[in-house]
Amino acid sequence: MTFVKVAEANSMKDGEARAVTANGDQIALYRVSGGFYATTNACAHQGGPLGEGVLEDKIIMCPWHGWKFNVETGVSPVVPTVKVKTYNVKVEANDVLVEV
Repeated sequence: MTFVKVAEANSMKDGEARAVTANGDQIALYRVSGGFYATTNACAHQGGPLGEGVLEDKIIMCPWHGWKFNVETGVSPVVPTVKVKTYNVKVEANDVLVEV
């Protein structure tokens, strides 16, 4: 596993979600209260683009059917047995790095 740059920290505002790619992986990147989190960009329901969803605190809502996931844990607060993959994220200088 290696860390790959996916964004510049100052290019994202708090409460923002976006889709990024790291070594071919489609990833949704989130900024919450100054921290960064990452999940797979595909919703566990029908593959909707989580990076285009609505982010409230640490909960992302899929734009296709409204499924919700905690961006830190990947777990759905509605159906705790459903989860999306999460990625380790770190910031060095202004670079947001995701481990893939």
